[in-house]
Amino acid sequence: MLILEIIAGIKDFATSFNGIFYIAAYLIGGIPFGYILAKYIGKVNIKEHGSGNIGATNVLRVLKEKDPKLAKKLGAVTLLLDALKGAVVILAAKFMGASADTLYSIGVLAVIGHCYTPFLGFEGGKGVATGFGVLLSLIPIPTLIAFAVWFAAAKGLKISSVASLIALISVIAASKFLYPQGLPGLHTFAPLYLIAFIIFYKHIPNIIRLFKKEEGAVV
Repeated sequence: MLILEIIAGIKDFATSFNGIFYIAAYLIGGIPFGYILAKYIGKVNIKEHGSGNIGATNVLRVLKEKDPKLAKKLGAVTLLLDALKGAVVILAAKFMGASADTLYSIGVLAVIGHCYTPFLGFEGGKGVATGFGVLLSLIPIPTLIAFAVWFAAAKGLKISSVASLIALISVIAASKFLYPQGLPGLHTFAPLYLIAFIIFYKHIPNIIRLFKKEEGAVV
């Protein structure tokens, strides 16, 4: 009985603090790790070089001209941190007993925070790594399938944007196949579609460069 009362208390606490979770998701999602690492360790402002993006791909692309070994390290760390910031608030909210609605809302806000960070004038990354962290926390099996697809596409095509968009389609397809009635706990695919739309929208410049045959490969 005591355990049930404790669990109920945790759920009530989580519900009353949804607003804090939402704010935390947006602000933590907005931490520009790529920009910080490149500027203070790589001594390069990546917003002024390459694509101007703050994600791992641009960190790797810009820094490899200066120091290939450092570029790989900082690119990997950026990728990891961007994924973690998409998951950390969701995992904390799960621990506090938050509802599925709250968890998916947190996920969407984390991606928005990364793509439109308040710390860099609401300019940010493309949301792929952060979206991966979010979806891995919420729908792990479709996300791992999409990761395998991304890995194969990245190795074969060597164009990050194309691999990311293929993986985006894959996670939607896998989710609809595994959860035909909707996302677990929601019975709708709306949050997944919203995250996919944000990531796709942020890739429009890449798509335009692809049609112009100007999109570069990242090896």
